[in-house]
Amino acid sequence: MFMMKNTNEERSGVTRRSALRRLGLTAGGAALATGLGASPAAAAARRELTTYVLVHGTHSAGAFWTPIARELALRGHRVVMVDQPRHGAEAFVPEAYQRQDLAAMAEEPSPLKGLGLDDYEARVAGIVRQAARNGPVVLVGHSLGGVSVSRVGDAVPHLLQHICYMAAFCPSRVLPTADACTAAPENANAVSPVELTVGDPDRLGVLRLNFRTGVSGELALLKEMICADYPDADFRRILAGLQTDEPVTAYAGRAVGRADAWGRLPRTYLRFGRDRTIATALQDRMIAEADAATPGNRFRVHDFPTASHVGPLDPTPVADVLDTLAGRRGQRY
Repeated sequence: MFMMKNTNEERSGVTRRSALRRLGLTAGGAALATGLGASPAAAAARRELTTYVLVHGTHSAGAFWTPIARELALRGHRVVMVDQPRHGAEAFVPEAYQRQDLAAMAEEPSPLKGLGLDDYEARVAGIVRQAARNGPVVLVGHSLGGVSVSRVGDAVPHLLQHICYMAAFCPSRVLPTADACTAAPENANAVSPVELTVGDPDRLGVLRLNFRTGVSGELALLKEMICADYPDADFRRILAGLQTDEPVTAYAGRAVGRADAWGRLPRTYLRFGRDRTIATALQDRMIAEADAATPGNRFRVHDFPTASHVGPLDPTPVADVLDTLAGRRGQRY
């Protein structure tokens, strides 16, 4: 009798579970009901969502992209904000920087010493490889992040839907490194942070800057260099997200895209008209030299005539352009 009762209960449980599955109300069914596999077509559509891989610039971190990333995510895109090695969540903060002892800060060793573009390329390419498993990838770099875009465009062109430079370095055969680009005559009216350097870059192996300075002249220089058009409160917010050290080898590393790899990828340049870090004239030269190298595949240029180096305070116009770069696998290199 006990065995019969148990069998009846088991049969009842099986029947109940079968019914619940049809209604999508079991644990597994709940996932289906929320769209995690409701149909092969829905799953395929979700796999084809574009992932934007966003690469920060010098002395920065992935969090720099938060306003733009939020806009893209709200439009239904996947977004990955890259932290380069020893940046962002892995950032090194000198102990002397915390207590604003500039003499000690000039001597404190940096774990970023020796990091270079091979390390930066490996970090970004690894993320691109993972993201590309789920659909098209758009790779975007700001400022120094442009050299990583060029290097990764050579390394894994088959995994990229589109590449984009946002007021970023795009080295060429004539200007093969970020250092060479910075030294070009077209960058003569850019604002240089050299006078803000703490310690000897050659000895420390990093360009070390004190973003916590309270000196009015130094703050004015930083604001002109980064975001002259921003309110002071927003300028201070940006300073709070910057970190002291950037390895000198990152500026000196060669990052010239090959015509048969990087040069075949659709590419866009966001040109900032009031940039005092990468002067607009230098942006124009880099665009022209890239186009001369691949005349059949020229930059799509979007002009932001009033934008400073970090871009418009309102992220919407930049997100509008980036949103148009989304596409499906069949359109890629």
